[in-house]
Amino acid sequence: MKVTPYLNFNGKCEEAFKTYERILGGRISGIFYYADSPMAAKYPELAKKVMHAHLDIGDQILLGSDAPPEYFQQAQGLSICLEADDIDSAERIFRELAEGADVKMPIQETFWAKRYGQLTDRFGTPWMINVSQPMPAMA
Repeated sequence: MKVTPYLNFNGKCEEAFKTYERILGGRISGIFYYADSPMAAKYPELAKKVMHAHLDIGDQILLGSDAPPEYFQQAQGLSICLEADDIDSAERIFRELAEGADVKMPIQETFWAKRYGQLTDRFGTPWMINVSQPMPAMA
């Protein structure tokens, strides 16, 4: 089993996924537009918007779409946690995602991580960037 985040956007999915592709070193393996779907007649204003996008990041997947206006809700109560391989990668990714973002916690060393930072990017996606360190064993 795999847990795959599915992000909803308010008209910015394609731009967001191209940004994530560049920053995260992924590859967009598919974008499907409303105009090419059975939903085209119901949502003509969304014709050039993304009905479904698929981004491969290593062996992980990030999915997303531009939600119809009556279904769109800003993300709340969750974050996409990115476990970076090293401090340099974490700091670069955080810096690039932070462009135009609302930084909640600058990336820094914490008692639980070599690096940790939290932000909501300019597309409205909440991120936590983390470089783990060994956790104490459970009793």
